[in-house]
Amino acid sequence: MSKYGFPLQFGLSVSPATSRLPQLLELVQAADQAGLDFIAIQDHPYNRTFMDTWTLIAYLAGRTGRVRFFPDVANLPLRPPAMLAKSAATLDRLSGGRVELGLGGGAYWDAITAMGGPQLASPGDAVAATAEAIQVIRLAWSGERGVSFDGRFYQLHGYQPGPEPAHPMGIWVGAARPRMLRLTGRLADGWVAPMNLYLPPEKVPAAQAIIDAAARQAGRSPSAIRRIANISGHIGPGSLGAEGLSGPAGAWAETLDDWAGGLGFDTFIYWPQTASPAQVERFANEVVPAVRAAAGPSPAGVSRE
Repeated sequence: MSKYGFPLQFGLSVSPATSRLPQLLELVQAADQAGLDFIAIQDHPYNRTFMDTWTLIAYLAGRTGRVRFFPDVANLPLRPPAMLAKSAATLDRLSGGRVELGLGGGAYWDAITAMGGPQLASPGDAVAATAEAIQVIRLAWSGERGVSFDGRFYQLHGYQPGPEPAHPMGIWVGAARPRMLRLTGRLADGWVAPMNLYLPPEKVPAAQAIIDAAARQAGRSPSAIRRIANISGHIGPGSLGAEGLSGPAGAWAETLDDWAGGLGFDTFIYWPQTASPAQVERFANEVVPAVRAAAGPSPAGVSRE
């Protein structure tokens, strides 16, 4: 169990590179067979070498049996929230409840506007637009006969939403800066943290404190929010250091156990620097069992779902 009470989960990030579809499918099926919980796929629609993330998730879900998927994280400026909600709910139904929604406020604005996306005036506008989008998505999943929303960035005018997701789908926000962290505490179901490359471990307690304070101020319990860490690195001979985590499986397990118990993360998404079935197998068969064993069994009645 993590610091916030969630059972531990583990996943693999795969690149949506068009040129590597056969290798990507091999990795995803290896993760599915090895018992990993999630496949995470980055969403940069303007990248000419990448496939569309949502279409790719649908393709991969049809070729796997149990692993769950989420965009890590969906590019909100290029995916209007009502339509994004419909796409996510549809994929959740088609996959048997195997989709979560990672959501990002946007980056690489020149590329976004080149593809026809909005040019927001400031980082504050991106945060405000994300807050509105979360509200729109929840309305779109509400099952109500007609919903309206009058926001600065998004509007609904008697929209009749549907379908609803097949399960209570989480909205997990990618965040590293204080304003987006506060939004996560107020509105989101999870925090996706860009660990060890963009957010060093020593800065995590302050980030967690911002989320927790915002949650309490909004009348929520901090324990309602999952904490997901993206971790780049390589599992193999060497020592932990520099560019992500690099070292043997035992050192990885010790680090992730510390990040679960000490930093509060409950879900770890491995972004291998060199993607291969061997790396998937090392993570799933050597690192994950060791972290689970160190954490101890989940209390009775607590599921890893």
